[in-house]
Amino acid sequence: MAKFVLIGPPGAGKGTQAKHLVARYQIPQISTGNLLREHKKAQTALGKQAQEYMDKGALVPDALVLGMVEEEISKPQYKKGFIFDGFPRTVAQAEAVAKMNNGSIDRVLAIDITDEEVVRRISGRRTCTQNGAAHVFHVEFNRPKQEGVCDLCGSALEQRADDKKESVLIRQAAYHAQTAPVLSYYEAQGNLRRVDGMGTEAQISDRLIAAIDG
Repeated sequence: MAKFVLIGPPGAGKGTQAKHLVARYQIPQISTGNLLREHKKAQTALGKQAQEYMDKGALVPDALVLGMVEEEISKPQYKKGFIFDGFPRTVAQAEAVAKMNNGSIDRVLAIDITDEEVVRRISGRRTCTQNGAAHVFHVEFNRPKQEGVCDLCGSALEQRADDKKESVLIRQAAYHAQTAPVLSYYEAQGNLRRVDGMGTEAQISDRLIAAIDG
């Protein structure tokens, strides 16, 4: 059994690293954002309730999110374990998960990067206006051949509103406010491992594996 929580600020590479962990440990990744979208698309009872809040631009209440999570981790494909990507976000959520069947967590992996690096990574993103997140470039790390033009389809590239420095700083402040108590909660449980998130993708992956297996 291997049940992990992957936590980190926006731009820490949680999604990328989760894929490496999925491949290594042969357990599925669980993203609450994806769960919400799946329930919404399938028009489940929980999905319909969540849609009412989303349509108003309001946060989906914990009770609904936790209901989706509890239903999900009870499925047979999660018997060997799972990886929560960016969840739980609050101590209340962490406490609720701990009480679920199949909800005991083995390792909580906190990817640490500096606030300056968060801004650098996110504010440098340039997204294709035609294909969105499927075609993303970066002014430093993955420059397009022609400035402002997508290499893959020729459409214009843009800096999304939530990738601008001002928005990134707001998201970062919210992360610190919400997540610090969660990290303290898991640290008290004895299963928190902090991992340096600076360096190459492979280096960070190696550190995460060492934190899990060590």
